[in-house]
Amino acid sequence: MTLSINEISTDPGFGHDLPPHTLRDMLRYMMLARALDERMWVLNRAGKAPFVISCQGHEAAQVGAAFALMRGKDFILPYYRGLATVLVMGMTPTEVMLGLFARATDPSSGGRQMPAHYGCRRLKIVTQSSPVGTQIPHAAGIGLAEKIKGGDAVVWVSFGEGTTSQGDFHEGVNLAAVHRLPVIFQCENNEYAISVHQRQQMAIGSVAERAAAYGIPGISVDGTDVLAVYEVTRRAVERARRGDGPTLIEARVVRMTAHSSDDNDRTYRPPHEIALVRHQDPIVRFVAQLREHGILSEAEEQEMRAEVKAIVDRATEEAERAPMPEPETLYDHVYAPLRQRR
Repeated sequence: MTLSINEISTDPGFGHDLPPHTLRDMLRYMMLARALDERMWVLNRAGKAPFVISCQGHEAAQVGAAFALMRGKDFILPYYRGLATVLVMGMTPTEVMLGLFARATDPSSGGRQMPAHYGCRRLKIVTQSSPVGTQIPHAAGIGLAEKIKGGDAVVWVSFGEGTTSQGDFHEGVNLAAVHRLPVIFQCENNEYAISVHQRQQMAIGSVAERAAAYGIPGISVDGTDVLAVYEVTRRAVERARRGDGPTLIEARVVRMTAHSSDDNDRTYRPPHEIALVRHQDPIVRFVAQLREHGILSEAEEQEMRAEVKAIVDRATEEAERAPMPEPETLYDHVYAPLRQRR
């Protein structure tokens, strides 16, 4: 069964059941993720950060989904663009920057993993591996464990549309579907697997269509509309907690940067397309919606942007001052500790 956002229909009242302060919080997280991301690019070009892989254009899909989850109870397995997701779920900007600078107190890996491999045990954020898609069967496994325990936590996992061509996607979704596991699979479809367009990846028009093969709902939603993503995720969460099984959500997003700091997308994206993407900015869209409904004034927006900038400045300074990992920790979590012979 494949559904679109129009077919399931959302509440016609703006913001659904969300109070104004929550809507402003959504925008604040979107702005914070964007500001951190932009700072990372500056640091990379200044030679202070080795690598950046951007969330720009994905913020609405990530914030909308995360606001439908329960922090500290539900498990998330974000992919490398999931900056806004982990911020909503409790990672601090300083912790994010500690990972970028590879500092010893980085919660994801103690400064040993490449940037954007987010993980935090206390927040139930499970890190991915660099080969794309490995987090998908992990999510199914966590969902199976939760079902065996008799709990009602939900597992949420994200990935790009290119990853749905991987075997990991099939194995993870199939396992979850067969055992009706409480897993939400969110594909953030920006149409490019690095430089390969979706047309060269699959013969179907929507990743959500893949759900029919597994007998689960597939929903395609405008991923630049934070409230639309919140609504479809909220319904998927309710379904999972009832024991009705997994849902595949395709959030159609835009990639506003090159694939990464090591990529030049002007070699494969036509200029008019790059220019068009700038007019689909999810933050600009949400600000306009909030203004239209009298929820955000121009002064409040400027105050929010100033607050976010101060947070990013502070996080950058704190992380850059933090100590590097000690050389003797090089093999920690890689090899078992050596035991002294008696």
